[in-house]
Amino acid sequence: MPKKKTLIVRRVFALILAYVMLCIAGGVVASAFLAPAVLGVNSIARAVVPSLKVEGIDFDVTSLPQKSRLFASDGKTVIASFYAQNRTVVPIKDISKTMQEAAVAREDKRFFEHSGIDVQGIMRAFVQTFIKKGDTQGGSSLTQQYVKNVLITQAQEKGDPIGEYHASEETIARKLREMLIAVQMEKKYSKLEILQGYLNIAQFGTNNLYGVETAARRYFGVSAKDLNLVQSATIAAITKNPAAYDPSVESNQKESERQRNVVLQLMYQQGYIKDKKTYEDAVKTPLKDTLHLQDDATNIGCQSAGDAAFFCNYVTNKILNSAEFGKTQEARDKLLNEGGLDIYTTMDINANSAAMKAARDTVPVNDPSGFEAMIAAVRPGTGEVLGFGINRVYDATDAAKSNATHTAINYDVDQADGGGQGYPVGSTWKPINMVAWLLAGKSINTPLATSTNYSNSDFSCARYNGVGTWPVENSGGGTVNPETPLHALIYSHNTTQAAMMKQIKLCAIADAAKTVGYHNSPEGQEDVYSSNSLNAPMVIGSVQASPLTMANVYATIAANGVECTPIAIKKVITISGKSLKVPSANCHQAIPSEVAQTVAYAMNQGVVTKNGEAATAQLENNRKTFAKTGTNEDKYMLTGGFVPQVASFVAVGNAEVPESFNGKTINGKTLPSWYGMYIATPAWKEFMNTYLDTAKIAQDNNYGNAASKFLTTPSSGGSSSPSPSTNSR
Repeated sequence: MPKKKTLIVRRVFALILAYVMLCIAGGVVASAFLAPAVLGVNSIARAVVPSLKVEGIDFDVTSLPQKSRLFASDGKTVIASFYAQNRTVVPIKDISKTMQEAAVAREDKRFFEHSGIDVQGIMRAFVQTFIKKGDTQGGSSLTQQYVKNVLITQAQEKGDPIGEYHASEETIARKLREMLIAVQMEKKYSKLEILQGYLNIAQFGTNNLYGVETAARRYFGVSAKDLNLVQSATIAAITKNPAAYDPSVESNQKESERQRNVVLQLMYQQGYIKDKKTYEDAVKTPLKDTLHLQDDATNIGCQSAGDAAFFCNYVTNKILNSAEFGKTQEARDKLLNEGGLDIYTTMDINANSAAMKAARDTVPVNDPSGFEAMIAAVRPGTGEVLGFGINRVYDATDAAKSNATHTAINYDVDQADGGGQGYPVGSTWKPINMVAWLLAGKSINTPLATSTNYSNSDFSCARYNGVGTWPVENSGGGTVNPETPLHALIYSHNTTQAAMMKQIKLCAIADAAKTVGYHNSPEGQEDVYSSNSLNAPMVIGSVQASPLTMANVYATIAANGVECTPIAIKKVITISGKSLKVPSANCHQAIPSEVAQTVAYAMNQGVVTKNGEAATAQLENNRKTFAKTGTNEDKYMLTGGFVPQVASFVAVGNAEVPESFNGKTINGKTLPSWYGMYIATPAWKEFMNTYLDTAKIAQDNNYGNAASKFLTTPSSGGSSSPSPSTNSR
């Protein structure tokens, strides 16, 4: 045992000699002499070359891992923050003088005198630790501590646990390496630059809290430039032991106050506090009275985003899946959590709030039915996703597994974007059939012979070879014969959709769907031509799509035929002020304006205003309304619609396992049979009315004028369809 102690003393003494020799000889001769004994694998050349680059270390403080922030479309409201280390880098001019002085007083009182290594501090630490046998003291200068933090941070960034260990191990080799780099640093950087680096990289609390700016906001709700004497001393004390001195932890507060007073005493002794009364008043101040804890300074990710969490989740999935943000998902994840990005999203606070409220008003979160209500909204002509509504609580923790009302799945979006499998969209698909019909040059007033039984070969085309027959009826059974496409849309009849497909073929309908922005939700089956969706029942909405996709389809009709890829990100700014490329909406004229306007005309003039299936969708103040309801069997209730400035889509049902609505009590209302108009339409209407009013969106009642060529009734047929039978819907 005595032998081991002697060995430790000898090594520490060797360290002291190394420090002294480095200070005297400038680090070159001494390091060359000692290298074989203490540097091990480090070559002499790498240890003594003056350039910092040989160490592979970047001391530019702006390169430190910093938190990224997600903003709403107003450019001011922060939705969420992401970080591996919770840090906001600030220049030294934005750090109060008292904070700078507190750090120097606590960590290195001769900081402005030495050249990177404090020989007196080393001697004092040696005497205190080994001669007086007191508490272990390291004697490292503030510059050395900065070097150590940089080495640890870079090892963490590289995922190098061995490097991280060597950067913090208590060995002479590590100390000597720090000294070598510290001496070189002092030759290249000013004292204030080094102090700036230290105050931005040091850990000032638990919960990954790094840097003085984040600490100031967390503990006192102020910026680092506004820290007063007592606040500065409190923060300066923390870095010695972040876990034990973090004042936000109630059990730490007594010791945190004691450590703060130690810093104040040092500041008084070193002349930073000029008069005794100021010192005594500061020491007497109860720490609890100074704290103004801010939870948002440590909240991380979508879990803390409240009702914006589902939108936040959509944005992060877009970042992690988009090549614009890195070649690999690992690189993109690193950029998000360490890159200090300012990410400006398309989320309209009013739209998202209105959607969340409408979803929960329709089916309360804890409703015994267990059904999900989902709403997605898009700005036509831009691709901008305005917000999402879902009657669930966002929860990405394991607790969600045992609580059906909590989930991290955004059922409003595609599976590839963190959503589900999508929903059979039912009759809300029928405006797509109308688009295909008009693209084929047909009139919406052409009487068509209908049937309840069709041969699939009648629908055959280049990519579909129909076999067998397809029995199809209207909602209440039977058919209406003949009937025009306009009346078929107004009364949502299925058999006439089949008659339309018989004339223009299935591929024309699939092509039209792709053209206006449709794709399937299940991952790997997105193409409308996939085997799961390309079949006759497509024309009555047997496909599976997300509410966002359908809202975007309706947005194409609302935007004079301009189709855009949905986007959630408007711009991304790096910490250096550079703009990163973001996914493009690729807006383009997908269908002729006259086609879009005519479909809109049909959706308004018949479906909404003439007692059609979406009559209950009429918006307030006689605003011209375009909508379509849908029901898939008895398991999903849907409504989509738009005004020229907003398109939205609602789906209600069991998002995971199809379940019948029949006889169910939902939000206190019981019906033997449910239809989209009974539950999805009121949700759609509530959202649209609330958002349009809150956002003060002016009425535009000039949209939806049908082109005359699509209204002409062929001379060989009747001028109108018979009234619908009572057993159709």
